[in-house]
Amino acid sequence: MVRRLILVLGDQLSPPHRLSSLRDAEPGQDVVLMAEVGDEITYAPHHRQKLVMVFSAMRQHAEVLRGLGFEVRYVRHDALGNSGTLTGELRRAADDLRPGEIWLTRSGEWRLERAFDDLEVSLPAPLRRLADDRYLCDAETFERWARGRRELRMEFFYRDMRRRYGILMDGDQPAGGRWNFDAENRRRLPKGVRPPERLIISPNGVTQELIAEIAALWPDGFGELEAFGWATNGQEAERLADHFFADILPGFGDHQDAMARGEPWLWHGRLSAALNLGLLDPLDLCRRAEAQWRAGRAPLNAVEGFIRQILGWREFVRGIYWLKMPDYLETNALGAANRLPDFYWTGETDMACVAAVVAETRAHAYAHHIQRLMVTGNLAMLLGVAPTEINAWYLGVYADAYEWVEAPNTHGMATYADGGLMGSKPYAASGAYINRMSDYCATCAYEVKDRLGERACPFNSLYWDFLDRNAPRLDANPRMALPYKTLARLDAAEREAIAARAAQLRLAFGATPVQAEGRVST
Repeated sequence: MVRRLILVLGDQLSPPHRLSSLRDAEPGQDVVLMAEVGDEITYAPHHRQKLVMVFSAMRQHAEVLRGLGFEVRYVRHDALGNSGTLTGELRRAADDLRPGEIWLTRSGEWRLERAFDDLEVSLPAPLRRLADDRYLCDAETFERWARGRRELRMEFFYRDMRRRYGILMDGDQPAGGRWNFDAENRRRLPKGVRPPERLIISPNGVTQELIAEIAALWPDGFGELEAFGWATNGQEAERLADHFFADILPGFGDHQDAMARGEPWLWHGRLSAALNLGLLDPLDLCRRAEAQWRAGRAPLNAVEGFIRQILGWREFVRGIYWLKMPDYLETNALGAANRLPDFYWTGETDMACVAAVVAETRAHAYAHHIQRLMVTGNLAMLLGVAPTEINAWYLGVYADAYEWVEAPNTHGMATYADGGLMGSKPYAASGAYINRMSDYCATCAYEVKDRLGERACPFNSLYWDFLDRNAPRLDANPRMALPYKTLARLDAAEREAIAARAAQLRLAFGATPVQAEGRVST
């Protein structure tokens, strides 16, 4: 008799001692279920590298568990009888094995939790769902932190997390006398400065087989497969982490907001995909980064910036997600209702910055946070792209994207669709910002300094039109005071010309009205 049937999801590939559903499991008594299912393949327009990465990591993890003595019932996506859903495979396994109990660690996404809610009453054995304690702040703790606050700001949450875990603290004070060194992390990449050589993980045998398999199954799917270099097991992930801490972290701080042609990685860690699969431990990464600073091997601004992304942003966005779902993704604070331009998929545009980011996204299933926020996200917001359209794109095209982390970053930070829950102002910018932080504009067909005219940078007229159109919603925001003062100095004729140029661009780009889903927040 099977004591427990334990479902392990594709982003729960941590060692058994780190995953709550496996921590007390017994080889010989418990059976592990893992399944590749159609619903998880098709719910977003996944980059083909992401499918390869997740399936390869799952198949290798199943072998690790077998090596530890577990019986693993592994269902491939093309297996005979595959129901196409996780709930269907859990029910099928439970009916076949008749376990005494069914265990799983809670999933990271709202839709799956609701599916398991619906399934629970009809299973042939009790279903026990355990908290996912691999994260550093559970939903209940975040809800208590958020309760009664007028605004939810990551900075204050981050400080509490630093105190809670004793990370970068000198007694009860922040190391270096400051909580945040972000002001020192916004430098443009100087001419002649090149990032260090990067470790690229060569596809192992399982991954090579999957590259061929996915290429054959989805020959026209989004994303290239040739440059695959993601970690797909714990050893590969640790190699990436070791390389980052030894060779990359010291330069991470200064240029973490910079963008440069032909430099997709710069000083970014490329650890988020492995972290979100469960191959790396977030607290361990934070402590290792702090140890580099304390040993004098990395400057404080670099270490603090790295730790803030994990201990601060990663945990904060997950907290927001579970606090506000399911209504969160129905909000549309700016009434955005347009289609996503086709060039988000093809990269075929004369805008050098957008073409570069989309090309790197297609090649690597990756773009760093400023490329996502201030190029593709900023443009989608200025064009008035409907939240459902841009959210689906971000969820699909990046290897590290799961709804719990993608939605608050896209819906909140990049497009302000949540009305300011995630950020205190829209991250809207003209071409001047992109020119300041990158070298894209030097080779662009458009003129970054021009506001009007056929060859004027599209970001410029779209930016000023965005401010004008959304003045009733935004002009009272104190953080928007300066741009609105500048807008007020433009005469009526110029504002009309800007509006006309912006409308022309939306039409030319294909950002035309689509039935926007969800309600408009007020």
